Amino acid sequence: MPEMTFAGAIERALETAMAADGRVVVFGEDVELLRRNQFVRFGPSRVMNTPISESGFLGAAVGAAMAGLRPVVEVMLVDFLGVCFDALLNHAARVADFSGGGWDAPMVVRCACGGGYGDGGQHEQCLWGLLAGVPGLSVVVPSNPSDAAGLMLSAIDSSGPVVYLEHKLLSDYWLDYLGTGGRGCLPIEVPASGARGEVDLPLESVPLGTARVALEGGDLTVLTLGVSVHRALEAAKVLALDGIRPKVIDLRSVSPLDVKAVVEGAGATGRVLVVDEDYLGFGLSGELAAVIAEAGVETRFARVATEGTIPYAPDMEARALPNIERIVEAARELAR
Repeated sequence: MPEMTFAGAIERALETAMAADGRVVVFGEDVELLRRNQFVRFGPSRVMNTPISESGFLGAAVGAAMAGLRPVVEVMLVDFLGVCFDALLNHAARVADFSGGGWDAPMVVRCACGGGYGDGGQHEQCLWGLLAGVPGLSVVVPSNPSDAAGLMLSAIDSSGPVVYLEHKLLSDYWLDYLGTGGRGCLPIEVPASGARGEVDLPLESVPLGTARVALEGGDLTVLTLGVSVHRALEAAKVLALDGIRPKVIDLRSVSPLDVKAVVEGAGATGRVLVVDEDYLGFGLSGELAAVIAEAGVETRFARVATEGTIPYAPDMEARALPNIERIVEAARELAR
């Protein structure tokens, strides 16, 4: 199996899909440069730069998808979906239901997400809980190169809109950018096991809504996703010194959610810790608690999440995000 970077695996999946299906097109700001390999191979009719108008090009993507194309639309940061949310909320997510299945919008909205490098609360959000709360939208969050490729293939092949979120601390081209602009003094925590790893060839799709067990254990169950999977695995090494063995489940997909894996994971240990870089209130962690309760599984439950606006000051930001120290502390409390 060859080794790929996280971003490289996504590029490989995108190129594979474009070669297999002429309906797959890419557009967004500066994509002729950012996706230069695809631009050179497939040309300007399939990799198209757009003006800096998220409302304009995301709205165009909905129409293109309804007309038969399969657009992969790049919105630089998930925070910027606030500029063009109408196209997702009221159009892409609604067209299949409102038309009785007569129309659909098979499109991928690719966004970078996540913090930990000092960019503040307008550029470091995750927002997958907000997005997954919209009926008709799928939301995926890979944590390693193999899943990044497999989930991209499934997202492109999906019959409806998929928001594909890649955490910046896993992506090598984002890390190259984050290392400039005076950020060299910041202690950016990069999980090596996520940013680079082995990927099977030929690429295989990872079905949406399928979680995976990242670490076996029997003392408590950690439900998490994205870069927090790696923080949970690092926390598990610390907890092992106390004789605590957590089971770590990588959700991979927020919507659809792998309810079976969540319920079975909770029932296996009777203690659940959700580690979620998204907001604490009214989000994924609360939904997971509801899913477990509705299944009749009795558990002790705790969560480590982002509780409010992400601060700009690095020391405050480090305390606000779900870091290894917070995970260890919460897990120890649960295991008592």
